[in-house]
Amino acid sequence: MALAVAALPARVLVPRSGSRTSRSGISPPRLSVVIVNYGHWEETARLVRQIRQSESSRAGTIEVVVVDNHSPPHPWMRRLRRWPGVSLRRWGRNRGFARAANEGCRLSQGDWVLLLNPDVTLEADFLEGVLALADQLSREDPRAGIVGFHLRNPDGSLQLSAGPYPTLAGTLAGLALPRARRKYRVFRPRRRGRVPWVTGCCLLVRQECLRRLGGFDEDFFLYYEDVDFCRRARAEGWTVWYEPALRVIHHRPLHLRTVPAPLRFITRHALLTYAGKHWPEWQVPFLAGIVFLEAWFQEQRAARRGDTTSASHYAELKNLAADLARGRAHEARRRLARVVRREELRRAS
Repeated sequence: MALAVAALPARVLVPRSGSRTSRSGISPPRLSVVIVNYGHWEETARLVRQIRQSESSRAGTIEVVVVDNHSPPHPWMRRLRRWPGVSLRRWGRNRGFARAANEGCRLSQGDWVLLLNPDVTLEADFLEGVLALADQLSREDPRAGIVGFHLRNPDGSLQLSAGPYPTLAGTLAGLALPRARRKYRVFRPRRRGRVPWVTGCCLLVRQECLRRLGGFDEDFFLYYEDVDFCRRARAEGWTVWYEPALRVIHHRPLHLRTVPAPLRFITRHALLTYAGKHWPEWQVPFLAGIVFLEAWFQEQRAARRGDTTSASHYAELKNLAADLARGRAHEARRRLARVVRREELRRAS
């Protein structure tokens, strides 16, 4: 009989309830920008500097919260702490994007939170446009919870940033598509419109929506937490919007990068976790079987070229697929934590 991944309660850090007085006793910022950093201090500092140079930041309407997932120390840490309007929270270990994003949202004070990846560049007046949009949605649509934006690749081409919910059929069909189109769909709306979900690399979310949903589901270490969050938001009556008029450049999307074994481990864990939450019960072990076969094939390739480190990661991925096929989500998360820790130690050596 088919077994599904156990649907476990999300372990979240719930954002603070709204208060109209900041810690300093003055009016709080209208917008909180949350940046999750892992090993990209220079990019994070560049983005924070760009935010601080904006007219809205100089007017005191924006705060910046940086949450670092146990990156190696860097001189930029001290400089960021000295900048007005910027707070930095460092953790002693890498707890994943979802948990770090929740921590940043918990520390934020604005009615709206803008999540940004460190590797984005904002186009001129982007933040002013976001503030105007947030004000408009606050007045006109009290159920508007999430907004995604127009993304561009570094060469100026369109970067897909929204799509339908992932399904087993769509996932299998996507194997024949370019990586950039497996999770997203091509669409070029000229006006703002509702969509099923938007990517988390540049995502505006109402603080109340975060609070009601309990933040991102921390069962996701990295990837698919944005799809899950949008899906849960819509199920609770919130609307998800795509705004093409406001643009950012995203420099290092996943589909433009090589995918080493540890990252493939993380992405497959995320997909299987999503499937366990939202797909029919029988489909999870079916998908896990495909992941198992993929891991076996990649393990053989790595072994033939003498890459014992990658081969060991793919062997662990086979075990993870077997765990999730049998509903052992806790054991799968422990495997994920071991792989992440092993990779951190390898990089530090």
